[in-house]
Amino acid sequence: MNKIKFIFLTFLSINLSAAIPNPPDLGIGSYILYEPNTKKVLASFNADAPVEPASLTKLMTSYVVADFIEKDFISLTDTPKISINAWKTPGSRMFIRESTKVPVQELIKGMIIQSGNDASVALAEHVAGSEEDFTYLMNEQAKELGMENTSFNNASGLPDPLNVTSAYDLAILTGELIKNFPEHYRHYSQKSFTYAGIAQKNRNQLLWRDNASVTFDGVKTGYTQSAGYCLVGSAVKDGMRLVAVVLGSGDDKRFNDVSNLMVYGFRYFKTEKLFEKNDPLKSVQVIAGKRDNVNIGIPEDVVLTLQRDQRDSLRYEVTADTTVLAPVNSMDKAGTVKVFDGDNNIIYQSDLIYLESVEELGFFQRIIAIIWNWIKSLFN
Repeated sequence: MNKIKFIFLTFLSINLSAAIPNPPDLGIGSYILYEPNTKKVLASFNADAPVEPASLTKLMTSYVVADFIEKDFISLTDTPKISINAWKTPGSRMFIRESTKVPVQELIKGMIIQSGNDASVALAEHVAGSEEDFTYLMNEQAKELGMENTSFNNASGLPDPLNVTSAYDLAILTGELIKNFPEHYRHYSQKSFTYAGIAQKNRNQLLWRDNASVTFDGVKTGYTQSAGYCLVGSAVKDGMRLVAVVLGSGDDKRFNDVSNLMVYGFRYFKTEKLFEKNDPLKSVQVIAGKRDNVNIGIPEDVVLTLQRDQRDSLRYEVTADTTVLAPVNSMDKAGTVKVFDGDNNIIYQSDLIYLESVEELGFFQRIIAIIWNWIKSLFN
């Protein structure tokens, strides 16, 4: 069958998107502004540079623990006995005591809200038997998530030259944590937690910044002398979630850095559904079938993060056969679609599928239909 390209302009005059301002100049080591659902990077600087993550390491500890709970390997109601090793872990603490039994649910809150290094080690030991074995799980999970510049050597984020990651990898991890474990993620918005009579506030000051521009629901702070002041923040507005990571900033400055990135992202970008799942994009003629035509479309919703005025300059191009010989099976590949921006860059491409099945005619009818189609083609 002959293939043909069908080009559809959503705006017939070539209307290029208006220029938008550059992102804020933060003057820090590295940062990224990321839309996790479409995996769109809206702004970045040195986003792949390897750095020590400090307590942002706990995001991966948190992810592995949530994954093991999801798979029923451990339970929120488990009460692991606290080891001397966990009890003596230095730095920020939940203040668990050696030989006491603490529910996993409490340890999770202590790790996330109080940034307890002791709680992180206790959870690591409960999951894997030792912190060393737990870091193997952390690194395997990092590979699975595509965190190419990451290597973990402890569960807490205490200073270690072998504990490294990047702003981009942390954005990936945060997005997957939010998507895959929404119930677990809710702990990141809790403003304080009390254990053993000791109340501690969440160190993430963004949780108290509730205004018309941005409302934050997480996620985590971090600091060591070698890493500097670090922060991952996330917020949702008008159905779009953004994740911002800043590394090597100042103590209070990091909160303004993340806030400024968020304001920029929500002001100049939005997430839009371009195509609905199984919406017909084109109809193809069927030869020797019990129906004369079959629709082709995309097997999933197509959602893109675009500049706010960019949609009017998009066009899409369908490449497909002009005719198809029955039988036709739904979900089989039928062609391809490409979406171009106003500068003719491909911003999305996908296979197309047949949206319906079409049975073939009986033997003699099928032969007659094929011959008749061949005769018509001679005159075309």
